[in-house]
Amino acid sequence: MEATFLGVDGEIPAAELARRERLREVTAGITAYSSDRYGEDVSFAVDGVPYRVNVASGDAVELPHPGPVVDPQISPDGIRVAFVSSGRVYWTATDVSEAVCVTPKEPEDVTWGLADFIAAEELERHRGMWWLSDSEHLLLERVDESGVDVRWIGDPARPEAEPTQHRYPSAGTPNAAVSLHRVGIDGSITDLAWNTDRYCYLASVDVPLDRSPVVSVLSREQQRSQVLEIGDSGNGDLTVRAEYEIEPWITVVAGAPTTTPDGALIDVLDIDDAFRACRNGEPFSPHGWNVDAVLDVDDIGITAQLAIEPETRVIARIDFDGTTSVLTPHSHWSAGAVNGDVTVIASTSAEQARASMTINDSQTSVSISSQAEEPVIAPQPRLFRVGGQELSAAMLLPSMHETGMSWPVICSPYGGPHAQRVIAAGGAYLTEQWLADQGFAVVIIDGRGTPGRGPSWEYAVHHDLAGPVLDDQVDGLLALAEIEPALDLSRVGIRGWSFGGYLAALAVLDRPDVFHAAVAGAPVTEWRLYDTAYTERYLGNPNDDDAPYEATSLLNRAAQLERPLLLIHGLADDNVLAAHTLQMSSALLAAGRQHNVLPLSGVTHMTPQEVVAENLLLTEVEFFRTHLG
Repeated sequence: MEATFLGVDGEIPAAELARRERLREVTAGITAYSSDRYGEDVSFAVDGVPYRVNVASGDAVELPHPGPVVDPQISPDGIRVAFVSSGRVYWTATDVSEAVCVTPKEPEDVTWGLADFIAAEELERHRGMWWLSDSEHLLLERVDESGVDVRWIGDPARPEAEPTQHRYPSAGTPNAAVSLHRVGIDGSITDLAWNTDRYCYLASVDVPLDRSPVVSVLSREQQRSQVLEIGDSGNGDLTVRAEYEIEPWITVVAGAPTTTPDGALIDVLDIDDAFRACRNGEPFSPHGWNVDAVLDVDDIGITAQLAIEPETRVIARIDFDGTTSVLTPHSHWSAGAVNGDVTVIASTSAEQARASMTINDSQTSVSISSQAEEPVIAPQPRLFRVGGQELSAAMLLPSMHETGMSWPVICSPYGGPHAQRVIAAGGAYLTEQWLADQGFAVVIIDGRGTPGRGPSWEYAVHHDLAGPVLDDQVDGLLALAEIEPALDLSRVGIRGWSFGGYLAALAVLDRPDVFHAAVAGAPVTEWRLYDTAYTERYLGNPNDDDAPYEATSLLNRAAQLERPLLLIHGLADDNVLAAHTLQMSSALLAAGRQHNVLPLSGVTHMTPQEVVAENLLLTEVEFFRTHLG
């Protein structure tokens, strides 16, 4: 049986909580919905209960369901809604008395219709169920975790509670076995088979209306990929549309691969040191522009989100003949969604604390008013390019700063692959401005490995997640101090979470001459403990070569600690397991090095609880005031 938990508003399935954890979704209520082909009806779940709503009338109908559900998806024709309950897939409708199960009952380690852990956490694919255009069949992922190592997650504050079994694929250990199937509403199942021994990751699944679905699969070392097209014959045949081999790894880009209505293959590939949009293998997006996401395709071109400069994102129309039209300001950070003639764009800038949103079509543009509360903090980030590598950097000084004043410094990076901190979005700096207003100069630096600057920049951390990353933090900090004399480099702290926590601890261990105190939240202290896809992408498989793991581990650096270090970790973290902090603390104790550990009972990798988040910040401020003066 699938366990359920009492959420903010009621009963939420464990699988739904896991989905939100992978998405870093911290809100309650309706967190996702799906619509039919024409947007006339939508479906969603609230606390595990599925609903169908007519958009025009607003009438909501609770749908039959066997128990708490996950990810309800309405069919293109609007007749049925499919969902996952207890690891099985059902469909239901307003005119049926009970939901119809279309997948077999299997052991508890097997699920249907849900994204596997690796896809959701590391490949940014969060779904495992898609309606096909005929509204009579579903494309379903089956996940068998029985071969994955078990990790136990318990709550020491509740010793009477049984620990939770968590299948977690640490670097060098077995992954889940994943497969894809075409399933009819009558329960018929057709296997869609590829060479899973060679390509173990189901990286992306694209199911456009009235076109053949396209999936991409990746090899374990993520240097080889196949793009497979699913035919409409129903016999399970897969056609290989493309094969790639790229070193040191293949980057998965949202919205790609996909196809145009006339069948051309659209993908984003590393060509000329840029992530370029390609049509049947030939690049057509401009040189030097890095495609972040493909939002829409037609027979003439694509609409995409692009990084022209690392700190900004634009929405642009790019035709196959090379004609381009940028739809948003170059100085803004913009995101969008496209459906035919309609484009929805959310856009913000470094001067704005929240985004503005517009709906555009060929005839008009309409602004959508925001009812969100205005932030009580007024962020004042200053963005820079510093040093010989023109590192992207942001600086925030206290609101009360005046010329001649100096402040202790807090560096607040993430610093690792797949995430940027220095962006042209004022709302991204609310926490940092609050920290600055407590009496600090706050600095954020994006170094090598971070997105937005093209393949070579990202590849610079291959087999070394420590050296280049830390060097860039030091170089950027020193360069900023030459620009702004308010930075007191005799008092420098560093804070971070997840990879940022790793970087914070690494900084005081390897460069105590620069960094004088650190707060490391949920740090990856030992890469052998982290998951397969992320870690092996950058460091390789430890079974083949353990040297990169040895060189980047914090555990064997424990004896180097000579600066104050506060380790913070949620004991319910299923991503960066609490073992990282506990093993680091043991290594520090064995080396006779003083440090502090703050365990968070019942807290996962996120800290969505307001009281926890607020008091953590207050704790950090007190720690830095104590040790930086």
